[in-house]
Amino acid sequence: MKNQRQLLLLLILTGVCIVASPQNTRRWCMAPGGGISWEVKKGQAHSDHIEMSGLRISGIIRYGIGQNGELEVSKKLVFPMLRTIPNNTHASLIAEFSDQAKLSIRANGTAVREYPDSFTIKGKLVIHSATNTCLEVTRTLFPSVDKAAFIELVCLKNTGTATCGVQVGNGYETVKTDPDKGVYGQYIVSADLVKGLQHPEKLEAALPPDGTYSFAVVYSGRKACEEPYAWAPDFELEKRDRFTGSIFDNLVLETPNDTIDREFAFAKIRAAESIYDTRGGLMHGPGGGAYYAAIWANDQAEYADPFFPFLGNLNGNESAVNSFRHFARFMNPAYDPIPSSVIAEGTGYWNGAGDRGDMAMIAYGASRFALAYGQRETAQELWPLISWCLEYLERRQTTEGVIASDNDELEGRFPAGKINLSTNSLAYGACTSAAFLAENLGMDSIASSYRTKAAELKDAIENYFGANVQGFNTYRYYDGNTKLRSWICLPLVMGITDRKDETVKALFSDYLWTSNGILTEAGSKTFWDRSTLYAFRGLFAGGATDKCMKYFSYYSTTRLLGEHVPYPVEAWPEGDQRHLSAESALYCRAVTEGLFGIEPAGLDKFTMTPWLPEQWDYMNLRNIKAFNRTFDIEVIRKGKGEIITVKTGVGEPIVKTWNRKKPVLIEF
Repeated sequence: MKNQRQLLLLLILTGVCIVASPQNTRRWCMAPGGGISWEVKKGQAHSDHIEMSGLRISGIIRYGIGQNGELEVSKKLVFPMLRTIPNNTHASLIAEFSDQAKLSIRANGTAVREYPDSFTIKGKLVIHSATNTCLEVTRTLFPSVDKAAFIELVCLKNTGTATCGVQVGNGYETVKTDPDKGVYGQYIVSADLVKGLQHPEKLEAALPPDGTYSFAVVYSGRKACEEPYAWAPDFELEKRDRFTGSIFDNLVLETPNDTIDREFAFAKIRAAESIYDTRGGLMHGPGGGAYYAAIWANDQAEYADPFFPFLGNLNGNESAVNSFRHFARFMNPAYDPIPSSVIAEGTGYWNGAGDRGDMAMIAYGASRFALAYGQRETAQELWPLISWCLEYLERRQTTEGVIASDNDELEGRFPAGKINLSTNSLAYGACTSAAFLAENLGMDSIASSYRTKAAELKDAIENYFGANVQGFNTYRYYDGNTKLRSWICLPLVMGITDRKDETVKALFSDYLWTSNGILTEAGSKTFWDRSTLYAFRGLFAGGATDKCMKYFSYYSTTRLLGEHVPYPVEAWPEGDQRHLSAESALYCRAVTEGLFGIEPAGLDKFTMTPWLPEQWDYMNLRNIKAFNRTFDIEVIRKGKGEIITVKTGVGEPIVKTWNRKKPVLIEF
């Protein structure tokens, strides 16, 4: 059996797709201009889903081709600021538009049936179809950047030799919700045909040969007290394209692997678009049809917030600061835990799983964000929250020197005991980063104290969690744990390398690694991309680059060009592999903090361990926005080491030689 598993893994990594899971099929290809495309082959039947978001809306679009070759497309639209009652985590108004026949298109009286020949994605979904008539149809779907609307642009082209009479009808009915079920009363959801300033029930046109005719359908939601809006669909498209362009232009990855480069670019979009303009300020939200207008200690504070300074996205940085302000509201002199989640636009909270290690998540994320953001005033503002969380953790310390927590971020899906490796690894990382931050804020004695605490906790982690699990001298996840767990990667992520070699072997063993990433627990069928992406980050940072790169390249190809594209996903079988946004931030951090090994060491300095893969001669990051400046990093091979060049555009570049041993300090 073991030999069969090894053969299967070898075939996967050499590109032979014999695995039963359809996720391992490469269906999409790279498209000019930075997108991806699916060129449909005759007889194909396939469907997929993608989430796209703006400040006031999110759309989960299911699209594909049925058994008869016809287009299938439906829209699940979420309006996070149209709150329903009870106003809990899941109280966003949701409207579904799944009946394609409601929008009727006829050519010379014949109902148009669309047979797609291509799908393209780059911040929007474009579907091009032939039909059973003389028309070609191109649909472009995308969310408004800043309004509660989802736009579908439709362009009809006459490919025949005679004039074609076109008739378009709108059969969607306007929905008015029960005012007693809305926090803000009654809501109105509509799907409107838009042509100029008109919202007609039907449209008619005569198309000459090669002539085109365009219109839009705008799916929108509003409070009953708000007046209808005069939509300008082309303007909305321009704003969406500008947003996508700005994300593509900042924090640009350049490597010999164009698939990784492009997945990195796509992940930046998903990480940055899922931010909602709530009454409680900007809130980055996971999405997935369930998690909006709210923040979590893991998804936001731990995963996404520390990434935003590198991207330099204005909304991302503001949402990060805002999230920490909301968490800080719950500090208290009794040191009762801060809730896991602040929900309902900041008006409520959720703590149903108890303390999941949330204070470790918040302290770690806030200190990393403050360092990378590089602004002293913000660091001073966040310091009370960071120090409060670290004091909370110290009060939870056991006689063994480790830190107890009620749960972990999986909230009971898998056992975690009362003392788990995740909470303790994050607490160690928090102490380390907080020490750098305290030092930069002129608190040297506090910095020294946190470094001492970090050293003591590192020893305690080794003594309490270090164990032989299923034949590997790695870590047990909790007392009594006898099965390998995915989160054994966390010590590596935090720079604890005492058990690196055996942990690497365990992560890539048949017990944990699968074609869809790393299993949550050996022997289960469950995978969460977040732990796989953390593992990549830790493996890269720990120097296992050449072994890890084969898996990372395979993973990137699967997520970008496989059966479910184009972003990292939440989990399986839970959640139907939703495109939760913070996972995309973790993908990017696997590159910035893993592959390049960037570790904040101050408000204007960082260390690097850029483990250039053996098969690469270079790797670059351009237009990095961290540490309150813009700069490029270029890494090239020189003998058995590497040359690192950091360019700010001001003065001479910083040039360092790295011997693949001690981290290199970059100080501006």
